[in-house]
Amino acid sequence: MNEEERAVIEHRLARAHEAIEEAQGMFKEGHLNTYVSRLYYACFYAVSALLSAHGWSTSKHSQLRALLHRELVKTGILSLEMGRHFDRLFRNRQKADYGDFVEFKADEVAGWLDETRTFVSAVEEAVRRDQGAS
Repeated sequence: MNEEERAVIEHRLARAHEAIEEAQGMFKEGHLNTYVSRLYYACFYAVSALLSAHGWSTSKHSQLRALLHRELVKTGILSLEMGRHFDRLFRNRQKADYGDFVEFKADEVAGWLDETRTFVSAVEEAVRRDQGAS
């Protein structure tokens, strides 16, 4: 892996952390649709970084989701639980961004922040293992 590839991966991981911080602020402000969307993007950026470490790249959400399951979950790099968390955020981000009259309840989505932090941490561990192997 060359320096440019490493820089892209680090940038995407930084964006994942930034999206988590943004989500936390949106939750505090009561902007739950944006909160859900930012949580999804945190996972999207993290997965994008890990896929890049493996030589795959896509900007399409559905293709990234397919690669996540085929190349990362099925191979055991990420757990099935991580795949399910991503899927839940994927579905709910679409509702949050495109659905009419969608209202999330704070008590139902509050725990997603910690789950997203765990997800991003697991992805970072996998990236670090991959970078150490190259």
